[in-house]
Amino acid sequence: TFSTCFMRSTQYIFLVLLFLLPAIAQAQEYGTTRQNRFFISWGWNGAAYTKSDIHFKGADYDFTLSDVKSHDRQTQLGWKYVDPTEATKPQYNFRVGIFLNPKYSISFGFDHMKYVVLNNQTVDIDGFITSSETEFDGVYEHQPIKLTENFLLFEHTNGLNYLNMELRRHDRLLSYYDNHLEINSVAGVGGGILYPKTDVTLINFDRNDQWHLAGYGTAVLFGLNVTFLKCIFIQGELKGGFINMPDILTTASDGDRAKQHFFFLQRNINIGYNIRF
Repeated sequence: TFSTCFMRSTQYIFLVLLFLLPAIAQAQEYGTTRQNRFFISWGWNGAAYTKSDIHFKGADYDFTLSDVKSHDRQTQLGWKYVDPTEATKPQYNFRVGIFLNPKYSISFGFDHMKYVVLNNQTVDIDGFITSSETEFDGVYEHQPIKLTENFLLFEHTNGLNYLNMELRRHDRLLSYYDNHLEINSVAGVGGGILYPKTDVTLINFDRNDQWHLAGYGTAVLFGLNVTFLKCIFIQGELKGGFINMPDILTTASDGDRAKQHFFFLQRNINIGYNIRF
C-alpha cells in the first residue's frame, strides 16, 4: 500500500542520512566543476498512489466513485528491461539536463508510470446512470458498488505519463581516488503535465483509447548519486508529488470525461552519463 511504501522509504532515508552524517559535516567544496556539462539518464520506477475520488460525466451518466484504490503494474523482470525494442514497456524514467553551475542543474524528464484501479473492490457511488440498459441504470446516493469487470476497468497503463521540468541541487558527500569515485546527494523540485493514454471500459459504452493532455503534476525528490570516473553514475531516488487530471478521456462519445487527483510516490533507480561540452 501507499502508506507501507512511504514508511519503508522514510526509514531508508533516515538510516542513510544517519550513516552519512559525519561525512556531510566534513564535506569539502567540489574539486572538479560540473559547469558546462549536461547529463542523460535512463532508469526504472516503482510507484504507489493514494486513494482517489473519480468523477465520470457523460450524456448518459454523471457519478462519483469515492476512495478508489489503485496500484502500479510492474513488468516481470527480464530482457524487456535492456532490449531497445522493448525498453518502453516497463515503468521507466528518462531525463536530460544541464548543470547551470557546480551545484545546480535544470532538466527535462519523462516519467512513465502505470496506474491501475483495483478491480472487485467495493466503493461508494453517488450520481446516476441511464440508457445503458443494464443492471447499473439508476440513481445512487452514497451506495456501495463493487467494481467488477462488467462495470468498470480503468487504467493509465500506456501510461501515466508525467512530462516535467526540475531544478536540482547536487552536493558532494564523499570523494575518493582524486574524485574518480564520488557520492553525492541530490534534491529537487519540479512540475509538468500529464499526458496519459487511458484505457477505460465503462459498462457497455464504447471506449476511447488515445493519448491526451489530461492535467498537471508537481513533485519533490531526494536521491543518492554514485559517480565513477567523473562521468558514469548510478542514482537512487525517492520522488513524491501531486497529480491533478481534470480532463481524462473515457468513452468514444464527445465530451465524455473523468477527473481525479491523488498523491504519488516513486522509487527510482537510474543509470546515466555526464558529458562535457
